[in-house]
Parts: sequence; C-alpha cells; structure tokens
Amino acid sequence: MQSVSMIDGHSQSADGEPKLMKVTAADSIPPGSSTETAGSKSSSEKLVVHLIVSFRDICIFTLLLPLGTLFVCFVSAYVFQPEEIHETHCRVYNIIPSISAITGVSPQRYLWRISIALHIGPRFVIAFVYKNYYRGLINELNDSLSIKKATRLLKIVYWLNLVEISALCGVTYISNKENYPLHEKVFILFMTSSLSYMLAILKLLKELQPNGPQTAQEESSLRYKKAFFALSIASTVGLILFFLKHRFLCHDLAFSWFALCEYIVASANMGFHCTTMLDFPTEDFLIAKNANRYRKQQASISWKTD
Repeated sequence: MQSVSMIDGHSQSADGEPKLMKVTAADSIPPGSSTETAGSKSSSEKLVVHLIVSFRDICIFTLLLPLGTLFVCFVSAYVFQPEEIHETHCRVYNIIPSISAITGVSPQRYLWRISIALHIGPRFVIAFVYKNYYRGLINELNDSLSIKKATRLLKIVYWLNLVEISALCGVTYISNKENYPLHEKVFILFMTSSLSYMLAILKLLKELQPNGPQTAQEESSLRYKKAFFALSIASTVGLILFFLKHRFLCHDLAFSWFALCEYIVASANMGFHCTTMLDFPTEDFLIAKNANRYRKQQASISWKTD
C-alpha cells in the first residue's frame, strides 16, 4: 500500500522542529472517499473464472453419449428381448432390429431418452457457436455479393440445425409404438433437415472459402464433411428403397436392410457433427464473473441471425 509523509504539528522532535511521520494512503484517506471507491470497484470488476472446459471435450461427450447408449440398447435388447424388437407388421424373417425398435422397449427407452436429454443441451450450444463462427468468417469477406449470399446461407444453416435437433428430440420422445403416424412424420422431418443442413454447410463453406481451405485442419474437416454427406445420401436411398420393399412387398430381410441403412445414416450424421472437433480444436467453454467487457454483440447467444 502506498505511504505518504505528513507533518505532525502536535509533536516535536528533540530540537523543537515539527516531527515527520509516515502513514499509509488508507490511513490518510477517510472512508467513503473517491479513491477508496475506485480501488474497490477495480477489484470487483476483476475477471473471475468459475468453470473452463475444453470445447473439444464437450463435442466428444456429445458424440459418445448417444453412440454408447445406442450400443448398450442394441446389445441388451438383442439378448434379452429378441421377440419384441424383431416383430414387424409383415411378420417376416428379420435379424437386425431398427433403432426405433431397440429404443422403444423398456427399460432401454428410458436410458435412450435420458441420453438424448443430456445430448440436446450441448447440441444447441454448438449450433450457437457455429452461427457466430461463420458470421465472423463472413465479416472477413470483401465482396458485397458474396457477403449477402453467405449471410442468407448462414440463416438457412442455423435454422436447419435447430430443426434437426428439435426433430431428434421429437423422434426420441414420440415412440413408434405409442404414436406411429406422428413418429414417422417426425423421423422424415429429421432426415430431411439433417441432409439439407449438411448440404447447406458445404455450400456455405464453398462461399466462405472460394479458394479452398487455408489450413490442413480446415481441409481435413471439409473432406470428412463431404465423405459423411455422401455416405448419408447413399444410405438414405437404400433406407427408402428397403422400407418400400418391406412396407408394400413384405420381402424377407427387407426390414433388416432398412435397419442397417438406418444405423449407417445415424453414424454418418454423428460423424458429420463430430467434425466440430476439427473446427474448434483449441477453444474453451468459459463461465466467468465480470465478463461483460469481453462480450461482443456478435458472440452472444441469440435466436436472431441478423
């Protein structure tokens, strides 16, 4: 603490001169003064970090949670409830149950619903992060036409992502055994929004990187995105084909092939979203006090895209 010299008029030295004495700044300034307030204010505005988590770890958790739960549901249902999960409306021979079948029996349905409930929260956060990330890349563009086109694509990407996440939630909690017509419609919405989101992302990246990726990490991310999108398209075509064969022709094993394509679609979807780890390899998720001065308008969580 800073000290200052003061002359004490009431005490004298041995030679009769006024005595110098040292006091601290806190002693010399009365409580409630402006300097004391400024000091306490500076201390209260100090950045205090309560939690910091690697964004990569959040993405890994978001991927492994449904993937691990799906594996547990598949094994447990296949071993202990084979008759329930292999039953179809055609009653034909079937060896591979669908995702809806293994997550629609009890107790697997409760495990799957808890898993998706924990999975949905980080997915919404990742959607917000991507929106702000792409907005920052758009701000670096020089061509006004490219900026306008990229901004429009960003809005489409953002809302398709939110629709996909919401449809995943709906198809999880609306069981095919409880309400099959609605479950089927929500599943179609999930598939449509998922594939449209992948395509819109690739279009947006092409607009943001007209000369191609700038780094090896960006190149790997784009390559994986294209591969998972192609795999999703191919498996979706197979899924539709075998579903029609099963529904209208009741071919043996048609539903098993449909289920296999469904697992591939789910894996490709998870893989596509897993490229988040390549897009944000060193970022951190931060919860801190007094972070207002570090917060930017374009970095805040918001449902708006303009």
